[in-house]
Amino acid sequence: MQKIVINSCFGGFGLSHRAVMRYAELKGVNLYPYIDDISKRVFKEKATLDNPSILIHYSTKPVSNENDLNKNYWTDRHIPRNDICLIQVIEELKEEASGKHTKLRIVEIPDKISWVIEEYDGNEHIAEKHKVWS
Repeated sequence: MQKIVINSCFGGFGLSHRAVMRYAELKGVNLYPYIDDISKRVFKEKATLDNPSILIHYSTKPVSNENDLNKNYWTDRHIPRNDICLIQVIEELKEEASGKHTKLRIVEIPDKISWVIEEYDGNEHIAEKHKVWS
């Protein structure tokens, strides 16, 4: 069986700050979290597990301005949903792995199935991949 992570509520896929940092640790990636203070457009390197914020951005290098962040931007949206490190994070952190407006869960499907994630308003399910014409 293969394991795949989906979001099982309306809102969309997203990891909590703690889950992002654990994933980066498992992958050996250095991430620099920044809180985006929209009122001043200043990026503050204060995002820690003890200071979560809904406006956290991640960079693969330290940044001093928005352009630096854009060049080195990292997002959890590009993680393959069957990534073994992502699966490990979800299994370790359980509900704490889910970001805001997210309820992540692991679905198991047979090994030889070619799959795709489909969604409606962020609520996802796994479907067998097939041809579509329109």
